[in-house]
Amino acid sequence: MSRICPLLSSSSGNSTYIAAPTGSVLVDAGASLRAIEEALQAAGGTLGDIGALFVTHTHSDHIRGLKPFLNRTHTPLYATKEVLETLLQKDTVPAGVRVEEIGDKEIEVAGFSVRRFLTEHDCAGSCGYAFFLSDGKKISVCTDLGRMTDTVREAIRGSDAILIESNHDIDMLKKGPYTPELKARILSDHGHLSNNACAAELPGLLQSGTKRFILGHLSRHNNTPMLAESCATAALADAGAFIQKDYLLSVAAPKHNRVTVL
Repeated sequence: MSRICPLLSSSSGNSTYIAAPTGSVLVDAGASLRAIEEALQAAGGTLGDIGALFVTHTHSDHIRGLKPFLNRTHTPLYATKEVLETLLQKDTVPAGVRVEEIGDKEIEVAGFSVRRFLTEHDCAGSCGYAFFLSDGKKISVCTDLGRMTDTVREAIRGSDAILIESNHDIDMLKKGPYTPELKARILSDHGHLSNNACAAELPGLLQSGTKRFILGHLSRHNNTPMLAESCATAALADAGAFIQKDYLLSVAAPKHNRVTVL
């Protein structure tokens, strides 16, 4: 059986576990090594199981625990050229760790076929990943994007399961405590995907074959799980689809998330 679990998912820290019969990988290491290890064990994995670590971009909530993780495991590291250059400049990658650039072509690693897709975010080389598993399943991780592009749509269509960003409620953000500059950044085309923008994509993804949605990277200050879920289910209901009947949907908490089995 194939599995996906957002071990940690919020504006404070992100790490996602994907497992298949042939092996397992991690996307991002944005929390302490202890937090990642505990969450991984709760999801049924161990540090020693991880065959590769993929990094989406270099914001701290995605790489905070990267160096301790690599120091412990020496897991091969994959990312775009720009991300790898930044990590190496920051001395985030310990000596002896194998570093591999992932470009336009699909790669084979840890029993997975992997494609990266570039995302519109204010960080050089930011990307998401689509994983093609040995049992024929496709799992995509798509967070940290200010807007959905045709490139991203094409990359994630047909996924069996998607972790997709539903970062903020626009009204909560506008009325909240953030500075005007930070609000403008989040709302920009290089910021984060709102509940409304995320929800608008779900009917098309459902039509392409996706039956399992995980809403992730929720802001602790500008969103609630109830708002994210209600926005998503309303958009799908307008398209004639209903939760539990036509699809499954969950909202990732900052930690202690359940495993989604495909």
